[in-house]
Amino acid sequence: MEKGVEEAEEDTAEGKGEEAADTEGVTDAVGAVAEAMAEAETVLRAVDLAAENHAKAAATREEVRTVVQIRVKPHPQFAEIFQIVLEDGTKRLATKNFAPGRNVYGERLVRVEGVEYRVWDAFRSKLAGAILKGLHTIPIVAGSKVLYLGAASGTTPSHISDIVGDQGHVYCVEFAQRSLRELVANVVAHRSNMSPFLADARMPQKYAMFIPDRVDVIYCDIATPEQAKVLADNADVFLKENGWIMLAVKSQSIDVTLPPEEVYQMQAKVLRDRDFRVEQVVDLEPYDHAHAMIVAQR
Repeated sequence: MEKGVEEAEEDTAEGKGEEAADTEGVTDAVGAVAEAMAEAETVLRAVDLAAENHAKAAATREEVRTVVQIRVKPHPQFAEIFQIVLEDGTKRLATKNFAPGRNVYGERLVRVEGVEYRVWDAFRSKLAGAILKGLHTIPIVAGSKVLYLGAASGTTPSHISDIVGDQGHVYCVEFAQRSLRELVANVVAHRSNMSPFLADARMPQKYAMFIPDRVDVIYCDIATPEQAKVLADNADVFLKENGWIMLAVKSQSIDVTLPPEEVYQMQAKVLRDRDFRVEQVVDLEPYDHAHAMIVAQR
């Protein structure tokens, strides 16, 4: 009997020992889990901090890329026109954007030192092409009043708007209704220094009432066999004394049977016969095939 009691007591003691061992094991496991969770939290904080530092570094690199690597300087010959060097080292023309935040024909906008510039595509604008081909004179400056014949959807007129600024004005004549709608919606609506007219450039009297004063420059880019004559007729009505004209000659709209150079000289002669002094004839290859820019003064 006593022996049985002793055995029972030993069993109880062993059970308590095993229970204590189990409790101690659970405690150790809980501690290990807590320690692992703390380590994981530390790792996550480190990952978050690394990601934040990476984002800050990327933003800094982007800022440096925009401000330092992109360089802008005034054109050495022409006021309100700029030369811009992009990140890859390519050089482009540019103008200050008169309507910040908006482009006209998909051109890139670049902000440097708080000023927004529009990259000027010479393959989309004959005036830009003429500048790159060695144009000597651009009579369009800040404050100029410009009559633009054949404004189309506004690519070159918008850059002229940038150049003349808020003290100048661009009067835009366009014959095609669809082009004029695009000009009004995408360009003129956001530029207070432009006025559009749906009119035929061959009949300047039809829009004379809308242009209050004589203009400094007439820029002509129309497709008609009598381009120089149309320009001269408009000059009789609108051009100031000693004013300038710029004629973008489309040789294939005049005579496809003649070499383009011969057509350019024919148009220059028409201008001379109308009392213009032709200063320069610039072939626009490769930016525009069979086109030239004539600059003259009356």
